[in-house]
Amino acid sequence: MPANLALVIEDDTDLSEIFTRALETAGFEVETILDGQIAQDRLRDVVPNVIVLDMHLPHVDGVSLLKQIHADERLSKSRIIIATADAVQAEFLRDQATIVMIKPISFSQLRDISARLKGR
Repeated sequence: MPANLALVIEDDTDLSEIFTRALETAGFEVETILDGQIAQDRLRDVVPNVIVLDMHLPHVDGVSLLKQIHADERLSKSRIIIATADAVQAEFLRDQATIVMIKPISFSQLRDISARLKGR
């Protein structure tokens, strides 16, 4: 498993591509997942350093994935970046993530934040 693995869990293909490139530029090996069910299954097999998590996903939503992440001791050191367009939900979830970002999120914002998280 890569030492600096990041998962981008985002169903918008344009955003997932931007997020993936930003994380790669910050030095991560990135897996992109477009579906909540696939993400749920993958999180059973890997321990990513960083997880960029959208809240509105097909099949399994981001809140359910967040609960799974927090319930799994293996993932206790994973840094979680919640990416959402819902400011109310963002405030509600602020204490459950390393960082909560309100969409739209730029390439440079995510690159810079993920680069800072890489060393932790």
